[in-house]
Amino acid sequence: MHLSFYCPVCQRPIRVEISDKPICLQCQHCDWSRQVQPADLDNNKPLRCLACGNDDLWKQKDFPQRLGLFIVILGALLSSIAWAQYWPRTAIGILMGFALVDLLLYTLMKDVLVCYRCQASHRRTTYDTDHPRFELELAERYRQEAIRLKKSTESKR
Repeated sequence: MHLSFYCPVCQRPIRVEISDKPICLQCQHCDWSRQVQPADLDNNKPLRCLACGNDDLWKQKDFPQRLGLFIVILGALLSSIAWAQYWPRTAIGILMGFALVDLLLYTLMKDVLVCYRCQASHRRTTYDTDHPRFELELAERYRQEAIRLKKSTESKR
């Protein structure tokens, strides 16, 4: 399994290969470290976030958002040009072609588990359908928690 996350202390990216053996996550730039507990993994399946220990993980497709946005904009632009030239069949054909590409990408792309709290990505892992898709209410709760934590640490200084 591949784990990608940002160090909670220095905010530098960390990428680690995790096996079934106990491992200690360490940042090479600062002195942060965290021991991955045996209860966090079950047959290469993360039961909770390996970077922060949070129980709330969600599933998403492992596809770059910027590339997806570029594809949508390109399809809309090409379709608009065809529509402006009074080629309605071509415009609809372009939209249908891009919809087909989107459907193919959706079915072929693997899922990745993401932590709501630290945004760590758990790739190349096995998991059940226990992990739901993105829930906005839960994400907002963690966002508000991070804001309150930041304000409380700033007020203590």
